[in-house]
Amino acid sequence: MSKSISLDGHDIEISHEDKRLFPEDGITKGDLIYYYQRVAPTMVRHLRGRPLVMHRFPDGIEREGFYQKNASDYFPGWIERVTVEKEGGTVEHVECDDAASLIYLADQACIELHIWLSQADDVDRPDRIVFDLDPPDDDPEPVRRATRRVRELVEEIGLVPFLMTTGSRGYHVVTPIRREMTYDESHALARDMARLLADRDDEHLTVEQRKEDRGDRVFIDYLRNSYAQTHVAPYSVRPLPKAPVATPLDWDELDSVDPRRYDIEVMLHRLRQKKDPWEDMGRHARSPRGPRETLDDLLTDAGLRETD
Repeated sequence: MSKSISLDGHDIEISHEDKRLFPEDGITKGDLIYYYQRVAPTMVRHLRGRPLVMHRFPDGIEREGFYQKNASDYFPGWIERVTVEKEGGTVEHVECDDAASLIYLADQACIELHIWLSQADDVDRPDRIVFDLDPPDDDPEPVRRATRRVRELVEEIGLVPFLMTTGSRGYHVVTPIRREMTYDESHALARDMARLLADRDDEHLTVEQRKEDRGDRVFIDYLRNSYAQTHVAPYSVRPLPKAPVATPLDWDELDSVDPRRYDIEVMLHRLRQKKDPWEDMGRHARSPRGPRETLDDLLTDAGLRETD
């Protein structure tokens, strides 16, 4: 049995609402759609104008899902697309520019959404830098300490840091930048920030990509800062037990909010009580050129300066 939802001037056919996407928790596709419909006024502003990667689970999270970059041929014409270059061709990504698009994707069992670090009108120039920080074990304190260190350096070089739980094991630190760099340049900036952080606290932080070389140190993952890479979208559900949500936080919440603290039920209560901490992120975008120069001076002082 199906029903129709009218949003943004579009009629969306909803099917199999009672299908359990999170079987152990009894969370159905209808519950997922309800969550995304309620969170859309907040979430869509973070999705609008960006190429998406969809993580779909037609048979629920206990079965293997799949990542989908391209828009399916059967997706309705009113869903925006953007064609981007890839090696050997192009990909036509979905954009999620309104609530109707978000609900349509949820009906396609798209549990999780990932967004590019650049916008569709200039995909070659990122407007944010992202650091992904996961704990080496179940103790949350090392990753919180690492997250604070990233914040301190972001501020030290003249950028503005924003915080988000991943809804999984750790946190993201995101800083908005003006679109003045290529991906190669922003990747180098993020890499050099990570190198400096690891040099300043090599007992607790590392840029070693091989897990066996990290020990119990927190890996400062800067690798998402490349063309066609993504990070989990704010307010996206994660395909994990209890349906946790990637949650933007105020910095004074870091010590009290675990990465999986907010699920689809608790998140809706939070948004009724609290302003979105990322609502004004775009207004804090700074030119990355001055911070690049400041970082170069810090690298030189630390004996880490290299020529790219």
